[in-house]
Amino acid sequence: MFRALAVASVALRPRKAGQVWTMASHQLLVSPPEALRKPLSVPSRLLLGPGPSNLTPRVMAVGSLPLIGLMHKEMFQIMDDIKQGIQYVFQTQNLLTLAVSGSGHSALEAALFNVLEPGDSFLVGANGVWGLRAADIGERIGARVHTMLKDPGGHYTLQEVEEGLAQHKPALLFLTHGESSSGVLQPLDGYGELCHRYKCLLLVDSVASLGGAPIYMDQQEIDILYSGSQKVLNSPPGTSIISFSDKAQSKIYARKTKPCSFYLDMKGLANFWGCEDKPRIYHHTVPIVSLYSLRESLATIAEQGLESSWRQHREAAAYLHGRLQALGLQLFVKNPALRLPTITTVAMPAGYDWRDIVSYVMDHFNIEIMGGLGPSAGKVLRIGLLGCNATRENVDRVIEALKEALQRCPRNKL
Repeated sequence: MFRALAVASVALRPRKAGQVWTMASHQLLVSPPEALRKPLSVPSRLLLGPGPSNLTPRVMAVGSLPLIGLMHKEMFQIMDDIKQGIQYVFQTQNLLTLAVSGSGHSALEAALFNVLEPGDSFLVGANGVWGLRAADIGERIGARVHTMLKDPGGHYTLQEVEEGLAQHKPALLFLTHGESSSGVLQPLDGYGELCHRYKCLLLVDSVASLGGAPIYMDQQEIDILYSGSQKVLNSPPGTSIISFSDKAQSKIYARKTKPCSFYLDMKGLANFWGCEDKPRIYHHTVPIVSLYSLRESLATIAEQGLESSWRQHREAAAYLHGRLQALGLQLFVKNPALRLPTITTVAMPAGYDWRDIVSYVMDHFNIEIMGGLGPSAGKVLRIGLLGCNATRENVDRVIEALKEALQRCPRNKL
C-alpha cells in the first residue's frame, strides 16, 4: 500500500522545466517508413487518356495560396464565384447549384441519394459503364431499377426512351451525355420535354462532355446535371459540380425519408453553399485548396467562352480522327454526329493486345492513353483531348507514338 502511495505521489509531483510526460502505454512496433524519408518524385507526363487531364499553370499556381477557414467571408465569396461559374458552364439559372466534395461519382450519388427513395421507379440508359454504375447505386438505395441496356457505341432515341417511360413510369431517367467508356455523345434535345410529359425527372451525366460539347441545362429541360473537375476543366480530381431544377428541388424537399447519406444531403449542402436566403451553417469541411483550383478552372473557361471551347474540341477531335484513319485505324463510333469530341475511341486493331500499345506509348513517349472500361474493355483504345490538351500539337505527338507502337509491339498473326 505504501508503495502505491509513493508511486501516486510521484505521478502528481509538478513537472520540472523541460520535462516531458508521455501518455504512451505500449512500445511502437512500426518504424517510420524509409520511403517517406525520400523526397517526392512525380514524372511529367502528357495525359491524353479519358481523365484526369493536365493542370494549367493558372490552376497549379493557386495550389500554393494560403489556407483560410471554411467559414471565413473570403471562402464564402470563393464558393459564390464557383456557383456562378457552374451556372455559366451548365447554362442554368437554378438556385440549387453547388460543388460537391468528391469526384464525379460523388455527384452521381448526391443526385440519386437525394431524389430517389426506396420503391421509386428508376429508368437507366446503360450504354456504357456509367449507366451500369447508376443502376447499381439505385439498387443500393432500394429503388426499382429498370435498365435499358445497349452494347458499347449505342445511343438512345426519343422513341426508345418514350417506350421505357410509358412502360415503367419512372420518377427519374438517367442518361450519360458523354459516355467516356465508348466515346458516344448522347443527343439531348427533346428528352427533357419528353420526360416531363410522363411526370419524370431527367438526370444527365456530363463528366466527360462538359466544356467540350454543347449542353444547355435550362433550354433542354434537364432537371439534374453534374460533372467533374478533372477533365475539360483541367482541375485536380476530387471536386464535382451539380445543379437541380425547381422540379428536382421540390422532390427533394417533399421526401418522406431522409437521404441515406448525411455528407451528401442536399438540404444541408444547399444552406452551406448559400443557395438559401438563410445564414450559412457548418456542414462539413470542404477541400479548400481544391475549391481554389475549381474556381480558377471555371474562371478560365468563362474567359475563353463556352462556344470557343466547344469549337476548340470539335476541331481538335476532327484533326485526330483524320490522322488516326490515315494510320489505317478504325474509329469505334461510326456515326460522326455521335462521336464525343473530348474522348475518341479507336477500335482495337486485329492481333494486338491493348496493354502492349498503352504501355509502349507510356514507356517510350511519356504519354498516357487508355484501353476500354467496363463493357468496352479489350475493344477500344481511348484518347482524350481535354481542355488545354485539345491541340493539334498534342494530336501530332500521340499519332507519332501510336505509329511507332503499331510497328514495334508484338502482333498475333493467327
